[in-house]
Amino acid sequence: MTATPAESASRAADVLSRPVALNGLTVPNRIAMAPMTRAFSPGGIPGADVASYYARRAAAGVGLIVTEGTYVGHESAGQSDAIPRFHGEQQLAGWAKVAEEVHAAGGTIVPQLWHIGMVREQGQPPFADAPAVGPSGLRIGATEPTGKAMTQRDVDDVIGAFAEAAAAAERIGFDGVELHGAHGYLIDQFLWEGTNRRTDAYGGSAVARTKFAAEIAAAVRETVSPEFPVIFRFSQWKQEAYRARLAETPEELEAILAPLAAAGVDAFHASTRRYWLPEFDGSDLNLAGWTKKLTGKPVITVGSVGLDGDFIKGFTGEGSPLRGIEDLLDRLESEEYDMVAVGRALLQDPQWAAKVLAGRFDELKPFDAAALQTLS
Repeated sequence: MTATPAESASRAADVLSRPVALNGLTVPNRIAMAPMTRAFSPGGIPGADVASYYARRAAAGVGLIVTEGTYVGHESAGQSDAIPRFHGEQQLAGWAKVAEEVHAAGGTIVPQLWHIGMVREQGQPPFADAPAVGPSGLRIGATEPTGKAMTQRDVDDVIGAFAEAAAAAERIGFDGVELHGAHGYLIDQFLWEGTNRRTDAYGGSAVARTKFAAEIAAAVRETVSPEFPVIFRFSQWKQEAYRARLAETPEELEAILAPLAAAGVDAFHASTRRYWLPEFDGSDLNLAGWTKKLTGKPVITVGSVGLDGDFIKGFTGEGSPLRGIEDLLDRLESEEYDMVAVGRALLQDPQWAAKVLAGRFDELKPFDAAALQTLS
């Protein structure tokens, strides 16, 4: 039986408004803002406009802000001088102001710590002389190296950069950190056999390919307070290979996730392109659902939540329940996952969470790519 709009509104307010614990952090509700690169930070410094951008969404009811990816302190980490960095006096001062304003607005916030690895091309800013580095010097889809295969010293330097960034995050007032291990960037390049051809301890089996990620998680865990949440974002798909998969079976997925959980990851952020699709044959569980089942850790799901007309019609009882609010709430109530991250819908409308929590579904609109052009 399809719920009426009034019933959906009441249920959405109830289920999404419930607080959730991520280690020592209590998030006030189940809505997270997904990390989305904006490139509005000249010199890698987030300014007052960036702070206001995040604070507006916190004030409108987003429980947990996961910032756009921000480069750790390694010269090969990035490819733009307009994307924020999480190292340097001015950069960290800017981020401290972001955290302060989000807290003042009633939200919680974690920075996403990022190294792009072989996605970088030689000569790109912010450090033009830095080489592109990766587990085997391979870009996705390449058969021959176009960059530098990381030495043990390179590996140690990057691990140290993540740990230093996490320590800085706690020092300047953030509520936790997220490690970007998804979408074909450096950590994911180690996890995926397509880009990891190493024959040392960091390559080979699925478990061996987790060694780099697990060492980063362990170093971060050791550097921050025991109650400080460490979130790990991962995906099967890559930016340049949508059909790529880290794991073909639940058993293979468990082999990857278990070492990360053991290393100190408190929660996972399972990135899919469409959250409603099952991950493996024989089960309706999505990637987040399988992650929760296999690790027992809190999990954030993400993937086209609130983007299209079909989903919005589902809020009002007019569309397919597959993408509608009832399906989303069913999964949350059954504890398939613990939080729902919203991406581009929040770019277009800072009030998205407030509208959903208040049942103002008629005010929601399908995503318009023009929203990407401004920091509103």
